Amino acid sequence: MQNRLLLLTVIFAGLAAAQSAPAPTHDLSGVWRWTGRSVLTVSPEMPPFTPLGKQQFDANKPSYGTRAIPPALGNDPQGKCDPLGIPRLLFYGGTNTQELTVSKDRVVEFFEWMHVYRTIWTDGRELPKDPEPSRMGYSVGKWDGDTFVVDSVGFIDSTWVDHFGDPHSDEMRLQERYRRVDQNNLELTLTLTDSKIYSKPWVSDKKTFRLEPKTELAENFCVPSEEEAFNRRMRDPAGGKK
Repeated sequence: MQNRLLLLTVIFAGLAAAQSAPAPTHDLSGVWRWTGRSVLTVSPEMPPFTPLGKQQFDANKPSYGTRAIPPALGNDPQGKCDPLGIPRLLFYGGTNTQELTVSKDRVVEFFEWMHVYRTIWTDGRELPKDPEPSRMGYSVGKWDGDTFVVDSVGFIDSTWVDHFGDPHSDEMRLQERYRRVDQNNLELTLTLTDSKIYSKPWVSDKKTFRLEPKTELAENFCVPSEEEAFNRRMRDPAGGKK
């Protein structure tokens, strides 16, 4: 019995040590899993919409939150396997896992859901003044002490900020601040600035990601043909859509 208690003590001590081990310096490498809820809003306190923002918000018909309607009757881009874009993809509820790979001039962020990636340039370049719009945007990153700061511009306006249909315009600017608090935990805070849609910047609370050292990202595609077949067989009848 004493040997068993001693063994458990050693195991728990080892786990505690791993939990509290200091973070590597300026290294975010690894597979990270978001520890939050299965769906996200950037912040519980959303700033007021501009008139254009309110118009776009009302036009979006999500399947989550207080405005949720049956997916068959909504217009969530996810229902057609359209790429979710940033920041929504950071917190996708089904497989909120991503891998960060660091090289000398960039960080590549690879997402399990839809098997897509984005590049965060770390070679000292500035953000482009007139970027080609895309779902993932154009991102540059640099270290500010122990915090990795990512600034992004150049987003198309067809993606949603979150699962609840909150919109953004093509002028959205996003800043992500990543801080590795210890070996196994990574904190992220976001600031979304879009004067076309919101009356002031939208700042998130802290989001925590947990290191998954033994996890390999699965091939998790959203296949349009399979999604269409599922819609015809299940989603449309369930929503009363003919």
